[in-house]
Amino acid sequence: MAARPWRLLPTPLGTPFTFGYALLLMATAAYADYGDQETVGRLLRDSSTDVAHLSDRPLLVLVASALWVAGGLQSAYGLAFLFILTALERRVGGLRTAGVFLLGHVVATLATELPVAWGVAMGELPTASLHRLDYGISFGLMACTGALAGLLPPWARWTLLGSAGLLCARDLLEYLDPLAAWGHPLAGLVGVACWPLVRRRVRARALERAMTRL
Repeated sequence: MAARPWRLLPTPLGTPFTFGYALLLMATAAYADYGDQETVGRLLRDSSTDVAHLSDRPLLVLVASALWVAGGLQSAYGLAFLFILTALERRVGGLRTAGVFLLGHVVATLATELPVAWGVAMGELPTASLHRLDYGISFGLMACTGALAGLLPPWARWTLLGSAGLLCARDLLEYLDPLAAWGHPLAGLVGVACWPLVRRRVRARALERAMTRL
């Protein structure tokens, strides 16, 4: 990997899922930064996976919310996305990478929004909580981070998991966005739960390469 640093970034042939998704995210991030802000605001609200939208059109908003990067072109999530998903896709392929991302995105979103619906129904939260702005790739990214850790040597695995854990702990301590603060570690655990799946794929690929050399 060190001898071929370009493999750290996505390519059309080597990592088509990450490459195509990254182009799409760059386009939406650029529009969020430089487009008409009234239109951008409306699109983000329509893409939000808040309780109201999940109740009305769940599939649409679950997909639409993952088309935006919180923070636009300046977001650290976008840079982390390139490295993490590229590394994962090169090891397990685009289909499994997309599956891990989607699973983390959906599970963490539902696990953080359903308690809000319950809280409003029980009168413990204001009805405005049903319409909070919630979008971005961070849950899927955290799931892929957790999954990738299971494919790395022990020192790199625990370094990656420790770094992700520190970020989650900081968010929990700051508590600026409680749902995201709890959703990120949950999404990471979803990725860890995918270790058997991604490791099986790595072993299968290694066997395929060995057979082609015979």
